[in-house]
Amino acid sequence: MNLAKISANGQITVPIEIRKKLSLKSGDKILFIQNKDGEIVISNASSMAIQRAQDAFKGAQDKLGVKNEYDVQEMIDQIRYKR
Repeated sequence: MNLAKISANGQITVPIEIRKKLSLKSGDKILFIQNKDGEIVISNASSMAIQRAQDAFKGAQDKLGVKNEYDVQEMIDQIRYKR
């Protein structure tokens, strides 16, 4: 269990163990999420955004027939050529 104290300005220092587990570094933003049961959970906002993007693109590789990075580059080149 880790404990943090709120300053007069409403700021907290995230304990080092939590920062390591969330891969937080100076300047990162944290996300506060309330679960259905009312519990508040904190998360690394950057990694959460990446996870959501990965979830949104699940299956796109198969739908587009992308097998490797060369296929991706070919798609990019085709789009650039059309412009």
